[in-house]
This record gives sequence, structure tokens and C-alpha cells, in this order.
Amino acid sequence: MEPLHLLDCCQESDGAQALVVTSLDRARDLQQRPAVIRGAAQGAGEQQQMMTSYYRPSITGLPEMGLVARQLYATAGVGPDDIQTAVVYDHFTPFVLPQLEEFGFCGRGEAKDFIRDGNIELGGRLPINTNGGQLGEAYIHGMNGIAEGVRQVRGSSVNQVDDVEHVLVTAGTGVPTSGVILGADR
Repeated sequence: MEPLHLLDCCQESDGAQALVVTSLDRARDLQQRPAVIRGAAQGAGEQQQMMTSYYRPSITGLPEMGLVARQLYATAGVGPDDIQTAVVYDHFTPFVLPQLEEFGFCGRGEAKDFIRDGNIELGGRLPINTNGGQLGEAYIHGMNGIAEGVRQVRGSSVNQVDDVEHVLVTAGTGVPTSGVILGADR
């Protein structure tokens, strides 16, 4: 359906992802370097309906993601300038743009320019979806995104970003949503 095309929409994938969550003291005794959960949040927006929030005063943003952003930044004690890379939930390509705006990486209506200027590429200001995201790697409802965030913090990603201290991982859009900021154990 215009303007979306086949490669703008993720396909369901068969797969699984396992994550071990434990105390930081215990994690430091394990073989792999830990990724620390600096903040986790969830939120639903005003007048949000499951997948059909058509009756909001404006449908150009994702207020539930803005709520999650504020909660995450407050909990983690960081802001957009402290994030080196992000795994942005990209089940449909148009949802990436308002997430970049809601998290403060660019202003409202500026995501297209932020992307066009190369900011989301490797070597850019905020490389995103270094694992290929939902569209390029697999649609396992974001669990593979968390795994990529962990790899980035550990320095073991196939498409490693230099000097990663904090990674943002976002969850589904168009529904009550969530996110996490992972950090290096330094």
C-alpha cells in the first residue's frame, strides 16, 4: 500500500533470544563483560488505542515514546548526547522518524534531515540498528534488539560503534511501549 513498499514492512520470523538478568556483582563473575541496565521504562499515551490512535489531536508524533524517553533519561541520568548508538524498533520504516524526534536526537519534523545527513550510519552521530533491525535481521518482537544492545556495550557487535558507553533500545510503536538504556560496566 502506497507509500509503503515490501521492504518497508518487516516479516514475521521464527527465532528466539535468551537473556540472563542478574545482579551486577554476579554478572562481574561471569565470562562475558556485563551490560548494565541503566534505565527501563514503559508508557502509554493519552488517547492511545491499540494500533489505531487516529483520534489524537496530532498523529505526527508518538507521545507514549516521548513519555518513555523522559522516564529513561531521568532514571539513567543521561540525555540524548550521552547515547552513542541505538536499536530503534523499525517494524515499519516510518516509525523510526518520530522515535528519533521523541528521544531528542533531533527536533520535531527534523528526523528526515537528521537521517539524510548521515547521522544514523556507521560513523555518524547515532548509528542505529547495527544488527539490521527488525527489517534486516529478524522480527523477533525486539528481543534481538536487546541482544544487539548488549553486544554494542560489550564491544562484540559485527558492526561495532566506537567507544560505546550507552545504548538505547526501543520497543514497539503504535501500542503501549517501552525502552531500555544499557550501559558499560566501567
